[in-house]
Amino acid sequence: MAETRGTTRRTRLRLSLFTGALTLLLVSLGLTFAVSAHAAAGCRVAYSANQWPGGFTANVAVTNLGDPIDGWRLTWTFPAGQRVTSAWNANITSLGADVTAIDAGYNAAIGTDATVSFGFNGSWSGANTAPTSFALNGVTCTGGVGPTTGPPTTAPPTTPPPTTPPPAGDPMAYVAAMQPGWNLGNTFDAVGNDETAWGNPRVTEAQLDAIRAQGFNSIRIPVTWSNHHGPAPAYTIDPAWLNRIREVVGWALADGFYVMINIHHDSWQWIHEMPTNRSTVLNRYNALWTQIATAFRDASPKLHFESVNEPQFANSSGDAQNAQLLHELNTSFHRIVRASGGNNTTRMLVLPTLHTSSDQPRVDELTHTFTQLDDRNLIATVHFYGYWPFSVNVAGGTRFDATTQQDLTDAFDRVHNAFVARGIPVVIGEYGLLGFDRHTGTIQQGEKLKFFEFLGWYAKTRKITTQLWDNGQHFDRTTFQWKDPELFAQIRSSWTSRSGTAYADQVYVPRTGSITAKSLTLNLNGTTFQGLYQGGTALVRGTDYTVSGNQLTLTASALTRLVGNRAYGVNATLHARFSVGVPWRINVITYDPPVLSNATGNTTSFAVPTQFRGDQLATMEAKYADGSNAGPHDWTSFKEFDVAFAPDYTGNRITLTNAFFAEVDDGARVTLTFHFWSGTTVTYHVTRSGSSVTGAIVSPTRAG
Repeated sequence: MAETRGTTRRTRLRLSLFTGALTLLLVSLGLTFAVSAHAAAGCRVAYSANQWPGGFTANVAVTNLGDPIDGWRLTWTFPAGQRVTSAWNANITSLGADVTAIDAGYNAAIGTDATVSFGFNGSWSGANTAPTSFALNGVTCTGGVGPTTGPPTTAPPTTPPPTTPPPAGDPMAYVAAMQPGWNLGNTFDAVGNDETAWGNPRVTEAQLDAIRAQGFNSIRIPVTWSNHHGPAPAYTIDPAWLNRIREVVGWALADGFYVMINIHHDSWQWIHEMPTNRSTVLNRYNALWTQIATAFRDASPKLHFESVNEPQFANSSGDAQNAQLLHELNTSFHRIVRASGGNNTTRMLVLPTLHTSSDQPRVDELTHTFTQLDDRNLIATVHFYGYWPFSVNVAGGTRFDATTQQDLTDAFDRVHNAFVARGIPVVIGEYGLLGFDRHTGTIQQGEKLKFFEFLGWYAKTRKITTQLWDNGQHFDRTTFQWKDPELFAQIRSSWTSRSGTAYADQVYVPRTGSITAKSLTLNLNGTTFQGLYQGGTALVRGTDYTVSGNQLTLTASALTRLVGNRAYGVNATLHARFSVGVPWRINVITYDPPVLSNATGNTTSFAVPTQFRGDQLATMEAKYADGSNAGPHDWTSFKEFDVAFAPDYTGNRITLTNAFFAEVDDGARVTLTFHFWSGTTVTYHVTRSGSSVTGAIVSPTRAG
């Protein structure tokens, strides 16, 4: 697909200590952590350090002498210009000699007379004099108790927040009413001159009407603003662009949609520079949201704003700084929108995790932000593109197996437990499979159907709203038809019920030799099996097939009749019907083991001549003679489908890409093992010599 995403969805990030600091969170955090003006406040700090030439380790113990607090910020100034280099049990930032330490989430609450401790490593030169004054949430620690002095009074970069919080509503019901949702992808988020820059047609009222008619209740309209505003300091949005967004949002609202707009690919275009260019990024971000909030302040409450899509930061010091910068963006966004008045004082606002990841550390970071903001009208969002090996078909991830399913349930359980269980609604703002970015055939049809069937059902059990990512690869925006009706039928069914499936949607019958009975394991998914049909004709149970428990067996006589003259390919299509949900299609396929031929070519254009003979390619392995893995992703022998290799059934060839040969040793013979869906495997040798490639058959095909 045309959308530029980067690799953030595909990387499982690990929690690390915050090392070094670049910025100081100002008033937004001061306001966030402020305690009630009528609460008793007081604190005591014990600071100790062990030093060596040029460095030291410090321990800080903070005792809360006042009323209990939930969320703390300790500030101090180093008298001799020392610097913090790494920290634990707190997130530390500094600006010159001024230092701020913020709780790590799990130690945010400090009861009366309770103590929390954190530590850090630092550097010094000349002297390492201990700080003499500390302030906890803006209150100087004197060892006594008194009323709070309130947060610092430095003016925020935009207008202050309203003095009255939004009235309590029912955010869970609001987000439940958004289910199901759809993304208008690769349109207003396109990086280019206008909404057609990435190949989709201009949005029309008819397009939105057609999507609404498919049963979608919400629409996410991603918007990239970077090419549509003026220079600093005003960053004035192009009026024509803003009016076009308002027009389409108006159409969607008139259709009855719940509508989400956001700041989208700006995240990787310029917002990611925040670790090294904080002021410029924050000023630009704040200016955009100030204008967007003003433009939509009186729009229907069914419109909601998302602070930023897939937030990410480059050249940061690690997870702690990333979390802190995202917290600053989210809280600044919240402050600006709430201060803009009108319906924005209570409008639902959507806040993402870092990278919109559902990993536990990222979820915990966003949970902390929600606690700080204490605003009921907020929605948490993550994205979900499945277990990566399955999502792109690499490392042998060809099936929706137990591992792939567990990855999904773990992700949805984490966000449910962190947010939904606490009354905070969750939207999966984008879901799908990453392989779709290249071609919807990257993942085998039956396996993708099982993925979407389970995803829709499990999201429903976890009370999570889902919004399908569609960049034009699913719903044709000209004909208003689904490009894969079978896939959409499965998705739509999953919104309300489960469907029965099976281990596979293919039964392979050899073209020559005797035909024997074939069995499939049914996944009943709480349904009951009703019968097996060819078109509108029911097959005869006991004669054409048998069912024992969850085992469906097609008899040899039925298969003989179904394959007819045994021409290569699909000779019959059956449907297993269940008590609820959509039927499960089963193709009866006649095949012979594929035949490969010798070939020559070059690294930019090399194809293995292949007679598929009714079979289809599942995956490919690549190994050197010593058994080590060859090609990209050298941690696995199984290469990425449609990236390292791709079948061309019409052209009778399997293409090996330049990306594959770019990571193959020159002069080293590579053994390829092609795995086909029938269970057949075929081995083949390729050798690269400079830009030239030779390929040779190895052995007769082995049927699985």
